Amino acid sequence: MGLYATAAAVLAGVESRQGSLKGLVYSSNFQNLKQLYALVCETQRYSAVLDAVIASAGLLRAEKKLRPHLAKVLVYELLLGKGFRGGGGRWKALLGRHQARLKAELARLKVHRGVSRNEDLLQERSKPGQAYQVPRFVRVNTLKTCPEDAIDYFKRQGFSYQGRASRQGMRLQTCHSSAGKLSLEDLRSLKGQHFLLDPLLPELLVFPAQTDLHEHPLYRAGHLILQDKASCLPAMLLSPPPGSHVIDACAAPGNKTSYIAALLKNQGKIFAFDQDAKRLAAMATLLARAGVSCCELAEKDFLTVSPSDPRYGQVQYILLDPSCSGSGMLSRQLEEHGEGTPSKERLQALAGFQQRALCHALRFPSLQRLVYSTCSFCQEENEDVVQEALQQNSGTFRLAPVLPTWPHRGLSTFPGSEHCLRASPETTLTGGFFIAVFERAEVVPSPAPQTNAVAPEPLSQAPKRKRRRRAAAGGSTQPST
Repeated sequence: MGLYATAAAVLAGVESRQGSLKGLVYSSNFQNLKQLYALVCETQRYSAVLDAVIASAGLLRAEKKLRPHLAKVLVYELLLGKGFRGGGGRWKALLGRHQARLKAELARLKVHRGVSRNEDLLQERSKPGQAYQVPRFVRVNTLKTCPEDAIDYFKRQGFSYQGRASRQGMRLQTCHSSAGKLSLEDLRSLKGQHFLLDPLLPELLVFPAQTDLHEHPLYRAGHLILQDKASCLPAMLLSPPPGSHVIDACAAPGNKTSYIAALLKNQGKIFAFDQDAKRLAAMATLLARAGVSCCELAEKDFLTVSPSDPRYGQVQYILLDPSCSGSGMLSRQLEEHGEGTPSKERLQALAGFQQRALCHALRFPSLQRLVYSTCSFCQEENEDVVQEALQQNSGTFRLAPVLPTWPHRGLSTFPGSEHCLRASPETTLTGGFFIAVFERAEVVPSPAPQTNAVAPEPLSQAPKRKRRRRAAAGGSTQPST
C-alpha cells in the first residue's frame, strides 16, 4: 500500500483499539516509518477539525467510494500538511475537485471559532506537548528475564541507571523534593540515556518520553513490553497467585493478559475472550512472543459465556477492561468534533454495555476479586457504572481500598468512590485511566481442585539467572527456550 492508504489503515487500527499507534506503524512494513508515523500523528491530532470540515463540505457524500479514515488523511495533507508536494497521484486529482470547498469550510470554521491559525482550532488536550511529557514506561517480562538483568543490559548499551524512584514521585509537586526524593517533575525531566525503576511496580522501567524501543532487541524478543504504567495497574491490583484460574473478559490486544500470565508464573489458567478475530490473532502473536503458555484464547463475546459452565467453576479472578470512549488515551483523539467529550448518545451506549458486562462478571459463583478498568475520563463509564453494579450486588461485593497513597481518586459521586483510582498525565504522569477493585463481601468456600487437572506445560521456561546474564552480556536477541 502507498503512504496514504497505509496511514488510513493505521488510523483505523488505533481508533478500534487494535494496538498502539507506534506498534501499528512498526508492524505496517511501510518503508519510511518516520514519515508514516508523523502523518498519522498529525492527522489524529487534528481529527476533530478534519471531521468538521469533511462533514460540512459533504466530501463523503460526493465521493461514495472514499473511506472515512482515508478521507481524513487526504484532507489533512491537502489543508494542513504538505499539500501533496512531490506526489499524490490519483488522490491529488480526487481532492483537487473539492479543494475550493474544503478550504472554504476550513476558513469558515476559523471565523466561527474566532481564531486565525490552524493550531488554535485544536482542543486544549490535543495541543502539542501533553503526550510528550509522559515518560516511556517499559515492563520487564518476568516470564523471560528479570528487572536486574534488563537493567544490566541497558547499562551495557550506555544507558545511565538512576536507581529506584521514591514513592514520593507518585505525588504531584511544584518543586523538587528533598535529597533522595524524586517528584513528578524529576520524572518528567528525564532526558537522554537516563532511566529509573518505578517506585510502585518492581518490573517497570521509566525512560524519557521520546525513547523509542520498538526496534530494541529485548523488545523484539519479548523480554520487554511497552506498556503505560496506568495500563499495568489493573493486572497488578488483580494480583492472582500462581495456580489461579482467571478470566480476561475483553482481552485484546493482550498486554494486560501477558502481565497476568507473568504474575501467575505461567502456572494456572487464563481464559481470554474477545469477539474481534483480527485483534485476537494479533494478541496470539504477542502472547507467543512473550512466552505465555497458560492462556486459552476464545473468539467469543464475554456476555455469552455462562457463569454456570463447569469450565469456569474455579475462576476466582476476573479482569474486565471493556470497550470505552478512549478519552484517556494519549495517542487517540475523540471521534466527535466540536466538543471535547464523546456525544451523550455514544456514552449511553458504551455505559450500557459496560454495565451489562460488569454485572455479568459478578455472577461467576467462585469469583473473589474483580478489577474493572477503562481508559476513559468520563464519569458515565466509570463511577456511574461502578455505583450501579454495587447497588445491584449490595451485600455481595464491595470496593476494596487499594493504593491509599495514589494521588488521584474517584469522583465523589457515591459513598466509597474514594476507593476508585483515576490517572491522568497531569496528576500521575501516565495515560488517562479509571480502576475499581471489587471484592466479595460474603465468604464463599474455595472450589475443590480438580484431581485430573494438570498444569499446562510452558512453551519456554525463564532461564536461570547466570544464563540470562551471559545472554545479556553477549547481546543475544533470542527468547529463552
